[in-house]
Amino acid sequence: MSAKAAPFAVLTDIAQRSRSMAAGLPEQQEAVELWNGIGFVLAGERYVAPMGEVTEILHVPRFTHIPGVKPFMMGAANVRGRLLPLVDLAGFFDISRSSRSQRERRVLVVEQGDVFSGLVVDSVSGMQYFARDNFVASPGEVPPSVRPFVNGGYERNEEVWKVFSAADLVEDERFLDVAQW
Repeated sequence: MSAKAAPFAVLTDIAQRSRSMAAGLPEQQEAVELWNGIGFVLAGERYVAPMGEVTEILHVPRFTHIPGVKPFMMGAANVRGRLLPLVDLAGFFDISRSSRSQRERRVLVVEQGDVFSGLVVDSVSGMQYFARDNFVASPGEVPPSVRPFVNGGYERNEEVWKVFSAADLVEDERFLDVAQW
């Protein structure tokens, strides 16, 4: 063996002995792929908005009523120097509000393109995670006015959370047209 090959031979021998003495890797478990969103309650039903569609969650801020707008338009609030229109989501869909108190109401801030708007919901349940395998295409009973904005649902603990698309809502002409006349 040459002097240059001796160190390489020693390293090869160490590598072979290490492999023979190494314990096997633990059994691989299949990772569950998750989908997440912001959970909220509207008219007693659980919904979840995809993460990228809600930019912020706020308590309902002080706001100024705006004359000449449809009843679902609550008014406008100054949020960090920006004018945030507040939309009563239950009022927009013409569905009854759940019995939750006014203190529990929250605003889901949606910003898409030129639209910056606050959707007032009954309460927010925070981040929700669902196994992608638990997606259901038909989430059960959905009020007809809300149905165009629901894209399936996720089942967890025998309960279905309806996937609400705020992005589809802010593109809808009825949502954008708030003038009373």
